[in-house]
Amino acid sequence: MDDQLARLKSLNTIGVISYVLHLVVAVAGVVPGAQMGVGILLVALVIDLIKRPDAVGTWHESHFSWRLRTLLIVGVLYLVTIPLWLLLLPGMLAWWLISLWFVYRIIKGMVRMNAGQTMEV
Repeated sequence: MDDQLARLKSLNTIGVISYVLHLVVAVAGVVPGAQMGVGILLVALVIDLIKRPDAVGTWHESHFSWRLRTLLIVGVLYLVTIPLWLLLLPGMLAWWLISLWFVYRIIKGMVRMNAGQTMEV
């Protein structure tokens, strides 16, 4: 039982680190001029990809999927809206809305993880 508890505690720590890294970038995307770049997201992505197998069979598994899916969707949306930057204001508005949605998803995941709840997949 101690091994399972230690495993869940470790997964929770990894989850908090990953969610915080995602949140820093998401909030920076909403605040003008505070973009953090993709480096922090890549660190969070690598952490999630490496530690995801450790979460198989636990309630943390859904959180790894949630974060990875969120990052994939946000990345695709940012790429698709790059041409809007040629029009400046529509590009800024699109990225701001995407970033708000990103913040929402990360906060929702953090709240549910802290409550010990799974994410809907």
